[in-house]
Amino acid sequence: MRACVVFNPSARGARARRFFSALQRLAPACRLCPTHHPGHAIELAARAAGEGVDTLVAAGGDGTLSEVVTGLARVPGALEAVRLGVIPLGTSNVFARELGLPRRPEAAWQVIQAGVERRVDLPGLEWGPPGQRQTRRFVQLAGAGLDSQAIARVHWGVKQRVGPLAYGLAGLQALLGPQPPVTLSAGGARLTGKLVLLGNGRYYGGPVPVFPAARNDDGLLDALVFPRVTWLTLARFALAWLTGRPLRVPGTQTLQAERLEVTCPEPLPVEVDGDNVGVTPGLFTVRPRALRVLAPAPGPGGRVA
Repeated sequence: MRACVVFNPSARGARARRFFSALQRLAPACRLCPTHHPGHAIELAARAAGEGVDTLVAAGGDGTLSEVVTGLARVPGALEAVRLGVIPLGTSNVFARELGLPRRPEAAWQVIQAGVERRVDLPGLEWGPPGQRQTRRFVQLAGAGLDSQAIARVHWGVKQRVGPLAYGLAGLQALLGPQPPVTLSAGGARLTGKLVLLGNGRYYGGPVPVFPAARNDDGLLDALVFPRVTWLTLARFALAWLTGRPLRVPGTQTLQAERLEVTCPEPLPVEVDGDNVGVTPGLFTVRPRALRVLAPAPGPGGRVA
């Protein structure tokens, strides 16, 4: 295995540092590439893929993972030649939860060594004026509206201290501010609300099955549009987060498509995998089963417990 581990050195603190020290002893030929700034994982992943690694491991949170697959997708032929491994070291680790990966880094490394491969879809967000279009790939979720406004308010220090609760606090702050209308269009369908969520799998924000029937290998993105967002909406989300039950909010509408366009009367941040990366208007697309992922073997029906 010619492997490169792209990792976020600020994730999981001392526990992560101990794991990487052990990894250097267990797999001395494995290249370790720490990130130093936002977007750095894109550069590191593209460089490693271009140099011929056959296994590229993203060690960090969902944001690090999104950067790694973006860099991988930028190298011609790399998606077919390189397998993706995941060591969940972030705050929510939603994609790792979707795959059924263990949370302990050592156990996740054993999954990578076992070499069981799955094919999953690779979504992307495109935005920007003609001639200056940008693309960011992601693996699990995206959104615009209250969630992207909340992410803009998350303080890194608070996130380090209280974990996922930092997003809830930021959501409360965003709820007090303006909530411009967001429109999602696919084919002839057109839905408008205050919050748009997209999923390439069941989970959003951690253990919440916002899209309980979604699959990450069906070539489609699932979307949920909230006509309005209130304190009660946040309370329902908190209850779903605590119980692991599907999020149910009266009045929400759904879409499922290969291409979805998100627009807003004013520029609005758009998030993918928990990071704001673009602005409206944006176009979501998906490349069916384009990503080779090392993960536990799925059970009956393709589900992983």
